[in-house]
Amino acid sequence: MFPYIVRQGDTVLRIAREFGVNTESLLAANPRLSAAIKLIPGLLLLVPDQLASMYCIQKGDTLLRISEAFNVPVTGLTAANPHLDLKQLVPGQMIKIPLGARSRIVEGGAEYGHAELKRDLEALEHEYPFLQKAVIGYSVLNKPISAVRLGDGPRKLQINAAMHANEWITTPLLMFFMEDLAKACACGGSFGGVDMRRLMQQVSVWFVPLVNPDGVELVQEGLQRDHSYYNQLQLWNRHSSHFAKWKANVRGVDLNDQFPAFWEEEVKRRGTAGPGPRDYPGTAPLSEPEAQALFSFTQEQGFDMVLALHTQGQEIYWNYRGYEPQHAEALALKLALASSYKPVKLSGSDAGFKDWFIQDFRKPGFTVEVGLGVNPLPIASFPDLYDELWPLLVTAIEALAEEA
Repeated sequence: MFPYIVRQGDTVLRIAREFGVNTESLLAANPRLSAAIKLIPGLLLLVPDQLASMYCIQKGDTLLRISEAFNVPVTGLTAANPHLDLKQLVPGQMIKIPLGARSRIVEGGAEYGHAELKRDLEALEHEYPFLQKAVIGYSVLNKPISAVRLGDGPRKLQINAAMHANEWITTPLLMFFMEDLAKACACGGSFGGVDMRRLMQQVSVWFVPLVNPDGVELVQEGLQRDHSYYNQLQLWNRHSSHFAKWKANVRGVDLNDQFPAFWEEEVKRRGTAGPGPRDYPGTAPLSEPEAQALFSFTQEQGFDMVLALHTQGQEIYWNYRGYEPQHAEALALKLALASSYKPVKLSGSDAGFKDWFIQDFRKPGFTVEVGLGVNPLPIASFPDLYDELWPLLVTAIEALAEEA
């Protein structure tokens, strides 16, 4: 075992994932710990050793070459060698190669936020250099909002996730799918029985995995005293330290009530007096930088279809005030058949991202409510959620390709 000092944002699940050990082993090594306890920065923990072999760095070695040679993700190597600077490898240096290491970069077994996204995007760029990454804007707290393009086709699809903070599980779900898609394209293989390399010559998919990074951080890590909005958030959350029900951004604005699609009607319907955990549309459409970023990016790219991932309900919303194209319902039925989700013709809701897209572009837009339960959905449900979601996403790409 080796000692580890808890850092800001750490959780039991995050530490277990970082060092490639299972949660049970970590808890057994620290008997006073439980997965539900909030970890205090500075706390000393014991981390069980990984099974590993040793490797002597050779001249010309790079982290990526070693990763490929041993079929170990870059993140697995860095986690197994936390005290070494693996960006400056020295011939003769000994490093650990974890045995039974993760076979993929993105994992869904722990909380997933801005730090995990940044790390995984860097690793995916190394692994799949054909991915094109862009920063489309910044959050209130100046965190980058990233978008990643996969494919070269003329038809454009946008899939975004985690617009609502306590629906953050949609971020690793989307990242998991992006990695599977990239791997299929790189290997020339199929995914779900579909030739993805051929398909991605007809379609370009833009992934926006984390629209609301500040809100997600608040849900996962709670409110720290040095937070820029500490006093306001205390007030807006009724002096509760429990932020699991928080959907809004860090200024208490619901980002999916921020778009210029009968926004005034939504304000009247919500009747929300001011900032809070949910349902406050803000002082004006697009008052929040996260909504502005998604709005501008969508306008610039001229997408042919958009999907916004939310939780929960196992439903697909496909219409908006009659502005949707004639084939939108048929597309929703296709997505429903692929996922067993229910297509729903929605009314009495305005100012959402999907609403604005349909209204302004007259093209298909969908809100997909993933899973069933109470938000935030438990991370243990990740495998089942992914099994529900990926066939729907592949079907959406296929449907767009058929229109080309």
